[in-house]
Amino acid sequence: MATDIAFALGVLAILGSRVPASLKIFLTALAVIDDLCAIVVIAVFYTAKFSVWYLVGALLVWALLFCLNRFFNVLSLAPYLIGGALMWFLMLKSGVHATIAGVLLAFTIPFSVTEDDAESPSHRLEHALHKPVAFVILPIFALCNTGIVVGADWAQSLTSANSAGIIGGLILGKPLGITLLSFFAVAAGICRLPLDLNWRHVFGAGILGGIGFTMSIFITNLAFVGSAETINASKMAILLASLTAGTIGFLWLKLLGKPEESDEDVDAMDFEVTEV
Repeated sequence: MATDIAFALGVLAILGSRVPASLKIFLTALAVIDDLCAIVVIAVFYTAKFSVWYLVGALLVWALLFCLNRFFNVLSLAPYLIGGALMWFLMLKSGVHATIAGVLLAFTIPFSVTEDDAESPSHRLEHALHKPVAFVILPIFALCNTGIVVGADWAQSLTSANSAGIIGGLILGKPLGITLLSFFAVAAGICRLPLDLNWRHVFGAGILGGIGFTMSIFITNLAFVGSAETINASKMAILLASLTAGTIGFLWLKLLGKPEESDEDVDAMDFEVTEV
């Protein structure tokens, strides 16, 4: 799980206009939802001790912040940040991974989809956090959670059942899962493919979905606590699979990713026919 958004979109950025614009939108949405699903998995499966009352308290704080946004139109960041800190503490004490508090908080902070979005609390907070996250938090996270030791038996560790499962999941499981679920959604009439996309594009996005660093390594550290060798082998498998998925995805889309006729082209054609 957990597609690394920056690296996956970086591959599409290199390809530029050789891939449809709608594919970039699809992959962005896919990567975001993939990360959210990974956070839900962390909350459900990696909770050692559970306290209902602390969880109820965290949800009540979330409900209060939601009401401040939706019903009282409070645009000051202060109550949301204070409430978010309290919610984080209560979520931590509940036994549910405190990462969930950050996700829930994001849904309560007001934002705008109009021209005034630059003045919205969400935009101001995002702008304020951009540099600290990019230049401080992410590097520290990478250094603390990677720490791979390449020993003499590194190749042997990649042949274990655990490493093979990780590599197979990222390189094979992700493109198959993403493509099949997308196909079922289209077949069921829930959505349709944009006219500039075909199933080769979706499969290519699925391959790039196998690029997973941050949350995948994070889950590794939670899953194999106390087993340094397994953690190290899992991290190596994640990085190898991500590199392989990124390379294959790039080559696939470079060779087979030419955009189809777009919605805009069809609309323009219909307009010309109407005019005639």
